[in-house]
Amino acid sequence: MTVFLENARIINPETLEESSGNLILHEGLIAAIGAASAPKGAQIIDCAGKCVAPGIVDLGVKIGEPGERHRESFRSAGLAAAAGGVTTIIARPDTSPAIDTPEVLEFVTRRAAEAPVRIHHMAALTKSRKGHEMVEIGFMLDAGALAFTDCDHVVTDTKVLGRALSYARSLGALVIGHPQDPGLSKGAAVTSGKFASLLGLPGVHPMAERIGLDRDLGMVEMTGVRYHADQITCARSLPPLERAKANGLDVTAGVSIHHLTLNDLDVGDYRSFFKLTPPLRPEEDRMAVVEAVASGLIDIICSMHSPQDEESKRLPFEDAAPGAVALQTFLPAAMRLYHAGAMDLPMLFRAMSLNPAKRLGLPQGRMAEGAPADLVLFDPDAPFMLDRSKLLSKSKNTPFDGQRMEGRVIATFVAGRQVFGQEGMNNA
Repeated sequence: MTVFLENARIINPETLEESSGNLILHEGLIAAIGAASAPKGAQIIDCAGKCVAPGIVDLGVKIGEPGERHRESFRSAGLAAAAGGVTTIIARPDTSPAIDTPEVLEFVTRRAAEAPVRIHHMAALTKSRKGHEMVEIGFMLDAGALAFTDCDHVVTDTKVLGRALSYARSLGALVIGHPQDPGLSKGAAVTSGKFASLLGLPGVHPMAERIGLDRDLGMVEMTGVRYHADQITCARSLPPLERAKANGLDVTAGVSIHHLTLNDLDVGDYRSFFKLTPPLRPEEDRMAVVEAVASGLIDIICSMHSPQDEESKRLPFEDAAPGAVALQTFLPAAMRLYHAGAMDLPMLFRAMSLNPAKRLGLPQGRMAEGAPADLVLFDPDAPFMLDRSKLLSKSKNTPFDGQRMEGRVIATFVAGRQVFGQEGMNNA
């Protein structure tokens, strides 16, 4: 089917420009931008001046299959993603069992086919994410793995890590690290400081992230591997990241939408939905990281979607499982940065769509003729109160429950096919 989107506010993250016009979607691709009239027989959708942008490419989503399907399935994650403007999910390998063999990777790839959005997978870097023996990186690449990571299980044996990175380098594989010193971080629930002491909660100093990043960057310099830091959340981590890029290392970095929009004061009432890994940071760190995204030093914004069941979260803060769902709240949370004047829409979608797709070698994330027609139509100004019971994820552990938000997804398209759309859309 051919789709004609008229009267759109077009967001282009490549040129960092906005324009008004029409788009034609045909055979899964963006066939034309700025067309004067609809082709014969096309489905016409009046965007009414609302924004059309490349669909979000979300790098680092936890899905419960295999092993924890009660927390999130491929289908529920796909429905939540479509409702949140996420058209491509890059799933993490921290499943049970971990995605560390071609057989497990092939299984989850088949299961992911039931989702309404695109789902690609990362693989574990070491077997069972235990940090003792690297996986068969070549075989995993052949089976479709886009990157390799042990997630928050940091490999402490630098000799094992060095061998894995050298082998990944020889195959051109991307390795994703979690920059934290595991010794300093063990048992921490919040960022250390006066506020943590007042709450009586165990904290971790932000330097734990800096130490972990320095170690990883040294290993990258030694091996020449392609490397991405999954979350940079502290001002102290920005100078070494900047130096690594200036020295020509193949390094990128990301940050979660929660660390861009929340700070450590939000845990003040001990609500475990605000317990994250790494923990929320002071406002000075949050602002420094926001500026780093705006400047391009931090390349990617992700959801770090981590579904947890009620039994895991309804515990004392120190004992509760970390993580929050974010697929469906990703875009409205990002609109907080837009409305605060921290970033314009093309900058945001550069970090949410274009940059993750480029880093992973995917064709998505672009607003250009011939690019995949993976798009989101949204109203950045539409207000609503978030009710977590209405989220489409199986788990409802969102820190934004009951908060006023702005930014509502009107429709989501994957390969030119509408996979989400609100009732009352103006279809001619």
